[in-house]
Amino acid sequence: MQKNLAPFLMGKEDFTLNYYFLFIFSCTFFIFCYNIMQRVSTGKTVVFTGDTHKGGYVMKLKKVFALTLAACMSTSLIAGCSNSGSSSSSKSGEKVIKIGVFEPTTGENGGGGMQEVLGIRYANQTHPTVKIGEDEYKVELVEVDNKSDKTEAVNAAQKLVSEKVSVVLGSYGSGVSIAAGQIFADAKIPAIGASCTNPQVTQGNDYYFRVCFLDPFQGTVMANYANDNGAKKAAIITQLGDDYSSGLGSFFKTAFTGLGGSVVSEEQFQTNQTDFKAILTNIKAQNPDIIFAPSSITTAPLIIKQARELGITATIAAGDTWENSTIIENAGASAEGIVLSTFFDEAAPASDEAASFVSGFKTYLKEQKQDEIIPAVSALGYDAYLCALKAIETAGSADGTAIKDALKGVTIDGVTGTISFDENGDAKKDMAFIKTVKDGNFKFLTTTTVK
Repeated sequence: MQKNLAPFLMGKEDFTLNYYFLFIFSCTFFIFCYNIMQRVSTGKTVVFTGDTHKGGYVMKLKKVFALTLAACMSTSLIAGCSNSGSSSSSKSGEKVIKIGVFEPTTGENGGGGMQEVLGIRYANQTHPTVKIGEDEYKVELVEVDNKSDKTEAVNAAQKLVSEKVSVVLGSYGSGVSIAAGQIFADAKIPAIGASCTNPQVTQGNDYYFRVCFLDPFQGTVMANYANDNGAKKAAIITQLGDDYSSGLGSFFKTAFTGLGGSVVSEEQFQTNQTDFKAILTNIKAQNPDIIFAPSSITTAPLIIKQARELGITATIAAGDTWENSTIIENAGASAEGIVLSTFFDEAAPASDEAASFVSGFKTYLKEQKQDEIIPAVSALGYDAYLCALKAIETAGSADGTAIKDALKGVTIDGVTGTISFDENGDAKKDMAFIKTVKDGNFKFLTTTTVK
């Protein structure tokens, strides 16, 4: 509705001021008409040209009153029907644009989601404003918790739509991103994922983008690592119903068998499962060289500890979700030697932006009483925010569709490297970092490129 009525109800950016002018005018005119009606009905003289019949005045004024009331109602409806992506003014008078933060801060992925939130908050602290045309806007973050749950993700997405955000950042976890994708598309609000790696996130959705590499790439990277380090037999453990876990496991299998390896065991576990001894006993009997177990931060320490308690000596590997210090804390000495792929290494910043981020974000983490080791997903959250600002500036608008169109041509030198998007909205990236745990800390092993 806003789109069609905008030309005569509002200026280029905002119709709030015009709305209040019309409202005040309508109320004033109503009072004027009411006073005249009172005077006529009590026999007091009112001078008009034309018909002097008292009832005629009353009838005409009733019509005027009805039209005025209708104008007030129409104005209210227009305000209520405004599309997503509107800008506004704060109480202090500064112009504001809203960016939604769609992340899990509770549930099984709450730890990883919070790491992305911290990266986004820091980006907002270092880049608090954005220019739209000649005007500078304060960027206001609207945060919602999707609770690591697909149903809750829908509710959280709908809340962001109702808040009229111009663009959304997130989420950690592919399943919740897929669940919310259509809601954002229907509302014409572009979303920029930070670490949601499953291909389905952007597939068939013109409004979803992401700054991370995808699971087919990540699965291939880890299969290449296994093969290069002599692994001939692999076991795979995935979470039933989890898009990230099952997808990454499948891509690893395809790549590993394509390299001549053999998958000797495939096991699945239920959400919130804590006892993996039966699964691991089956795997131990097959004597694999490597166990690939992409899973959540909550589940990972359980699998690792129970595997070592059963005497399994095979390399245990996973994807990006395992780059979290809580896994080391909870798995203890059992975490030594695990291997994972990730998006970023603080020891080797690729640009001035990255170097500045590493220094500043460490200070920020200390202020927030967080571990000062920088998770890759925090860097991705930061990059997603920078992409959003660049698209808003390029579009010269707070409108979601305009921002979506601008994103297709955006290129930034981010913390995790140069970022631009392909025709699917996926970041054009071809490099991953391989890390291990040594002496209780994540250690960089190598970078891997897949052409």
